[in-house]
Amino acid sequence: MFKEQWKRRIKLVEADLLKELRRTKSLDENLKQAMEYSLMAGGKRLRPCLLMAAADAICGDGEKFIKVASAIEMIHTYSLIHDDLPAMDNDDWRRGKLTNHKVFGEATAILAGDALLTLAFEVIIRQQHVSHEILLAVLEEISTAAGAAGMVGGQSIDLRSEGSQIDLPTLKLMYLGKTGALFRAAIRSGAILAEASAKKLNELTRYADAFGLAFQITDDILDVTGNDEILGKPTGSDEKNAKATFVSLTSIDEAKHHAQMAVDEAIDALRFFGSEADFLRELVQYLIEREK
Repeated sequence: MFKEQWKRRIKLVEADLLKELRRTKSLDENLKQAMEYSLMAGGKRLRPCLLMAAADAICGDGEKFIKVASAIEMIHTYSLIHDDLPAMDNDDWRRGKLTNHKVFGEATAILAGDALLTLAFEVIIRQQHVSHEILLAVLEEISTAAGAAGMVGGQSIDLRSEGSQIDLPTLKLMYLGKTGALFRAAIRSGAILAEASAKKLNELTRYADAFGLAFQITDDILDVTGNDEILGKPTGSDEKNAKATFVSLTSIDEAKHHAQMAVDEAIDALRFFGSEADFLRELVQYLIEREK
């Protein structure tokens, strides 16, 4: 049931992403092709599915917020395009395909990322079934998470920390920004759109922070133990780029322990919810069992 619902919502998100791409005007067709190349390259579509699942936990009808869900995925894709650039992680492969700059060139890849980021906010304001006040709150939530106080700030710490030894608290702060901020924004936005009470919003926020940490720690582990073909990108990139990770600062066993603690924290945050939050429970448990 859990995986069937996930697959169905992936299809729903991808149909809407393609619809939004098709209606987008561009002065340069090559730029539009570069946007589509990365946006439609597949993936788990975790962030839009989390947004809908968080709304489900409140009102049971998360799919009606598809526009905001799609916009979150556009922002995530922009971040991946830029993260793969030579000036950042300098990766050649993403999801089993050549990275955007390897196909379209570095300059076009930067512009494709920029275009997806700005398109996301255009798509958010097309969301129906919500008041202007709530939509403004969601816009603030997502824009803050995507910027210096969230994802971009975390990426900056990551780049600055390459080749140097940082402590575990700094690593957690980096992860809460770099990876966790968009998860947090997706889950909180779903709850806000569904008009959650302050108590339920707080608990879903706690779930989101634990989810993001569990996800990133598992990524650290898979970069050491994973299979290139299954992951769709080369393993060992963290070591190659001299990045601090949970594995490098502790050990694989310790990293697994931290990941399990984060999963336990996320599940505990859902104790005030019933079966309407089962997707969230199963998804966070799946995180530490995944192979990609």
